[in-house]
Parts: sequence; C-alpha cells; structure tokens
Amino acid sequence: MEVENHTVLSQFLLVGLSEDPELQPILFGLFLSMYLVTVLGNLLIILALSSDSHLHTPMYFFLSNLSLIDICFTSTIIPKMLVNIHAHSKEISYLECLTQVYFFMIFVGMDDMLLTIMAYDPFVSICYPLKYTVIMNPRHCVLLVLMCWLIMLCFSLIHILLVKQLTFSIGTEIPHFFCEVVQLFKVASSDTLIGIIVMYVSTALVIVFTVTGILYSYSQIVSILLRMSSSLSKYKAFSTCGSHLCVVSLFYGTGLGVYLSSAMVHSPQGSTIASMMYTVVTPILNPFIYSLRNKDVKGALRRLLRRTASCS
Repeated sequence: MEVENHTVLSQFLLVGLSEDPELQPILFGLFLSMYLVTVLGNLLIILALSSDSHLHTPMYFFLSNLSLIDICFTSTIIPKMLVNIHAHSKEISYLECLTQVYFFMIFVGMDDMLLTIMAYDPFVSICYPLKYTVIMNPRHCVLLVLMCWLIMLCFSLIHILLVKQLTFSIGTEIPHFFCEVVQLFKVASSDTLIGIIVMYVSTALVIVFTVTGILYSYSQIVSILLRMSSSLSKYKAFSTCGSHLCVVSLFYGTGLGVYLSSAMVHSPQGSTIASMMYTVVTPILNPFIYSLRNKDVKGALRRLLRRTASCS
C-alpha cells in the first residue's frame, strides 16, 4: 500500500455517528442543544460564583475552574462535529486533527486533576480545620491549578510529538466523531509500538496518582466522620462531599465505560457511543449536579438571575 508522510497528508475523514441522511438533522439539533445547555449551564455557575463575594472560597474557586474546563472540553469536539453534519462532510484537516487531540487531552486531564484537588479541599477542611485557612490560602489554590495546567500541557505535548512521527495513507478514515490519540494510533500506517507504550504508561501514572489522591482523601474523611458523635456534624460534613462524589463517580464511571467498550466491544459503534457519554453527557450534567445539590450555588444563581432581571 502506498504510504504518504505526515507532511504530505492534508486531511482525515471522520466517520461520525451515522451516515444515514435522515438522521443528520436530528443529530445536529440534538448535539447543538446539548452543547448550548453545557456552555450556558457552566457559564451560569462561573458568573454566579464570581459575582457572590460569600462564595470566594477554595471549593468554589475549584468549581469555577471545573466549569470552565467543561466548556473548553466540549468546545474542542462538538463545534467541528456540528459543522461537518451541517455541511454533510467528513473532512478534518491534519492540523485541526492534531489541535483537537492536543486540547482534548489537556482538558480531560485537567478534569481529572481538578477532581483530585476538589477532594483535597474537604479533606483539609474536615481533618485539619484549624489549619484550613493557612493550607488552602488563595495563593496555594492558584498554584495548585497552575501546576495542573503545566503537567497537562507537557503531557499532551509529548503525545502530539509522538503522533507527528506517524505516517498515514491518503484518505485515512478515523472510525470516530472526533480525533482521539488512540484512534490515530489504530489507523496509522507506520509502527506505533513506542507511542502506544508511552501513552498507556503516562496515562496510567496520571490516573493512579489522581485516583489514589481521591481515595486517600475520602478514606481520611470517613475515618473522621465515624469518630464524630454529632449526627448534625456528620450530615454537614457529608453534604459538602456529596456533589463531588457524584461528579467523580460520573467521570470515572463513563471513563471506565469507554475503556471497557474499547477492550471488549470490537465494533466502532459501541466505542463511539461510550465516548459520546464521556465527552458530551458528563460535562452537561456537572452544572446540574452541583447546582441542584448545593444550596449555596442555588442561592447564588437565584441572586444572579434576580439582578439580571432587574437590570433588564
């Protein structure tokens, strides 16, 4: 088979969700509405938290960052998919594909890192209440987020450099609705062994680090809660962790679903559906989980909407 170097290859073909022409308008309307709800929902949380001085705390600072990451996460994938559906096209340029891979890896990694930091916050609050303001001061919180950004920028750059060494055939089809590094390794014409090893080792290190951090934080929290005599104190402590636990379960549950579908289901359709849950459904649910389960967020949203209505 004739193989073209990556410097010659100008575009890939994304298979997408369905080739049925009758389904295209339905898919376009569905994903456009989901995208708008995701952006508006997370944007409302950011505006509500930033406009309420009572919520300028570490927990809500991390929540605002999580909402911003979710907006960027979906914006990396959905707009290009909507353009292709509307134009009845499968094309994505080589540069667009690499850009999508790069930012997708950054934002999914940032989601993972921020969830770990958000588990650390109640751990310090419950286990070391007297030292909380010292440990979780604004400077430390900003440094934690910047450190996460730096780690994920370097992590994604390594994978992009590995992908750039691959070669592809002309007219290469990617059996997915967006460019993902795993799919690029699958359709490459050159040897991908080193890239796959680096990808799985580095991903495993990030996941082990973050999951271990979350499990350790909650094991210590549960240990403290079991020693509390007051039921009211237990309820207040648990209520601060409830929303975070829901989001963590959703994030890792859908992520595990993507992994298992890739490993056990050999049809591209099964893997695509699992990825859709992970990349589209999770970001749209996060703002609802935090707003519906958190009275402070609900109060901030009501005050923001009242101020907006009075100004108009």
